[in-house]
Amino acid sequence: MKSSPTQYGSVAVAIHWLSAIFILAMLGSGFRAASITESPAKEAVLMLHVPLGVVILLLTLLRLFWWWRVDQKPRPVAGDPAWQTLSAKVIHVLFYGVILGMAASGIGIIVLSGAGSILFGDSAIPLPDFSEVLPRIPHGLGARLMVALIVLHAGAALYHHFIKKDGLIWRMWFARRENGAGS
Repeated sequence: MKSSPTQYGSVAVAIHWLSAIFILAMLGSGFRAASITESPAKEAVLMLHVPLGVVILLLTLLRLFWWWRVDQKPRPVAGDPAWQTLSAKVIHVLFYGVILGMAASGIGIIVLSGAGSILFGDSAIPLPDFSEVLPRIPHGLGARLMVALIVLHAGAALYHHFIKKDGLIWRMWFARRENGAGS
């Protein structure tokens, strides 16, 4: 369940992959909702989007608690330049910051727009125009930043796997590998 110096534990791996799947679904539903103008269709997408946001927030808080109180992350990859190790740390901190910021701005949008009662109660009322709700701006910027972080994160993992061939990608999988490397 816990991580070793060379491999993430099953709890960290499960949280990582569940978060990744939910974040991709969240981004897809968010960009889709932003492009819909008809209230019933937008409401249907948001009824998926909002609960996904809550789940992602809870998974992120669980992950932070897991690292803080229960587990330790594996050591950085030996032989990587210092700038790559620093970049990995910065990107991970940005992931947490963007996720928490997206949750805060999402809650702000729901509260300030009054959409909560519509999404989870009175669907006879049309959704408000979210473009007039101030937290919409950081929420949209956060979504675009999240896409950029995902591209950087996945690109780095693929670089390690296909170019460096150092087995790094296997550290974030369920099967234990000798020395944390894949063969």
